[in-house]
Amino acid sequence: MPLVTINADEPLPPRLTALAAGLPEGAPLIFMLHGYGFSPRRHAHSPHAHILSLTPRKHRSARSWPRALGFGTGAPDEGLAIAFGWEARGRLHEAYARADEVGVALACAITRLARAARRPVGVIAHSLGARVALAALRALPADAAGAVGRVILLSAAEFRGPALAALDAPGARGTEVFNITTRENDLFDFAMERWLGAPRGSALGHGLGGHGPGPHGQGGGRRNWLDIQIDDPATLTALAGLGHLVQGAPARVSHYSPYLRPGLFGLYRMLLRRPGEMPLPWLAELLPAEQAPRWSRLRAPLDGVISALRHRPVAARTGRTAPPAP
Repeated sequence: MPLVTINADEPLPPRLTALAAGLPEGAPLIFMLHGYGFSPRRHAHSPHAHILSLTPRKHRSARSWPRALGFGTGAPDEGLAIAFGWEARGRLHEAYARADEVGVALACAITRLARAARRPVGVIAHSLGARVALAALRALPADAAGAVGRVILLSAAEFRGPALAALDAPGARGTEVFNITTRENDLFDFAMERWLGAPRGSALGHGLGGHGPGPHGQGGGRRNWLDIQIDDPATLTALAGLGHLVQGAPARVSHYSPYLRPGLFGLYRMLLRRPGEMPLPWLAELLPAEQAPRWSRLRAPLDGVISALRHRPVAARTGRTAPPAP
């Protein structure tokens, strides 16, 4: 069975441990976490009928994550996908606080299944699901270090402080984190900072720094963190050179672009299923080290208009003919 549905407030199904233990060598075990606005208790808002389903309901933001990650093929080595649901509706500050608690439940599930499968698990999470994933890394016991191999965060609704604490947690030793960012999400990052309080610092939308060691290096000096800005032309060119052609033009504002733009899930699938073929340090050397400034995508059309006006002929700007050159 390629997909198993579980919820944070329920015990793990007994058969799940057996399924994990029976995975063929090399088959992946991947947890998928939704973000804000979903509720497994309400069918109209259930992630298990939406992005975490093999057959999601028709919706503009509905895309089957498990299918995009290579599940549902019937291949014996396709592995096991875990659709992890949690209550993510209500006021934002309440859901944000709840996500930290849910991370403890996720850590327990990861520890149990990683041990049963005798391999590290992969995690992919969107929005507030990224906070759940990072909270799980902090909650993992020290003897479970290595239980999580790689984490992919999509438009993470979290701040730098908790992310750095997660990277430094004993249970996160050996875990690699890929932080997928885009200037399309700037408005959401700004709103989160305003609504949840500036003292928490800046959102992860601008990552943790450029590549390399040191206080200003990739991941704030952590070598197991990589920021990937998916609306950056140089980044897209580098990914295309690796065979991951991301299609479609970036939007001015979007919170869902990291999983809706065609071509991106091919990258995520490779990162989670075949980590040895795309080492983090190697990928870091190929991608730009810096993130574009906040609001650069929203300002681009305005800057273009201003530039065009500045370079228009005098007659077009004033209605008068320019004086002849001396």
